Amino acid sequence: MGTMYYGGSAMPIRIDDRALAHLKVVLATKLRRSESFTLSWPHAEDQPRGRSTLWIHPSIPLRFVFDDPEPAVLSRAWIEELAQSANSSGGIALIAEHIDSAQTPLGERAAALQLSN
Repeated sequence: MGTMYYGGSAMPIRIDDRALAHLKVVLATKLRRSESFTLSWPHAEDQPRGRSTLWIHPSIPLRFVFDDPEPAVLSRAWIEELAQSANSSGGIALIAEHIDSAQTPLGERAAALQLSN
């Protein structure tokens, strides 16, 4: 389970390492373009029911901490799906990965380059 820290809040946002790795690529791409947007996710089962939304802005500090020391092998399809939601009026909705054995996983760097074009 990874952790995302946003702004001055000491309250960590816990997200599965694999999901966080994919989210990081999309967030970094949007922020590199100086784009602001929202990020929404449903609360984990061990938290009160509901969902949370953050306003993500390039001037607000953002830090990712991964429990797994090895970088995740990324799914191009999942990154593209998250990027599409990032460009919608509703912002990024952290959605589950759809596994398709025909998909070619990408390294994190290749995925970031793919999105920036």
